[in-house]
Amino acid sequence: MTDTLNDELRIRQTIERWAVWRDAGDWARFATVWHPEGRMEATWFQGPFADFIRVTQEGWAKGVSILHFLGGCAVDLAGNRAIAQTKMTISQRGLVEGVPCDIVCTGRFYDFVTRHQGEWKLLHRQPIYEKDRLDPVDPQQLPQLDALLLAQMPEGYRHLAYIQTRIGYRVKLDMPMLQGAAVDDLYRRGATWLAGGALQR
Repeated sequence: MTDTLNDELRIRQTIERWAVWRDAGDWARFATVWHPEGRMEATWFQGPFADFIRVTQEGWAKGVSILHFLGGCAVDLAGNRAIAQTKMTISQRGLVEGVPCDIVCTGRFYDFVTRHQGEWKLLHRQPIYEKDRLDPVDPQQLPQLDALLLAQMPEGYRHLAYIQTRIGYRVKLDMPMLQGAAVDDLYRRGATWLAGGALQR
């Protein structure tokens, strides 16, 4: 096995552990995938990984249910730095206007990964939100959505933002999507960092 392939596999392992340990609530091991300066960006939270763990635990205690599923992964390596893009879905179940619903958002995790003390760690995670949908758990029950509120939400994560707003989160409305200035800027920042530049948060 080449060094490059070994690094790519270990990076992929880190990403898979993130999803499994986070969704299982294995907080002690989940913390180990992060670089000490690791930061999480999401629709409902932006900040240091330790705070992300804390607020996720608080959400669990309130019944917030968010799960992650991973697909293919592509890694660009440059010494002790890497950019990993991983296909994913975010699945959230909850009440939407009183009706139990599943919201599924498809996109990518865009990860700034760095070697720290000999191991690959997540330094910065920025999801890219490509499209989403809402399905009532019982097809015979249809939620009556607030059309004006829904129209204010970004196309790539419209229904996800809707439910998160309704349950009390302050949702960031300028996250990267499949196309547009935000994702173009993310690619630029990734290329700059991979080439040895500073990480622009």
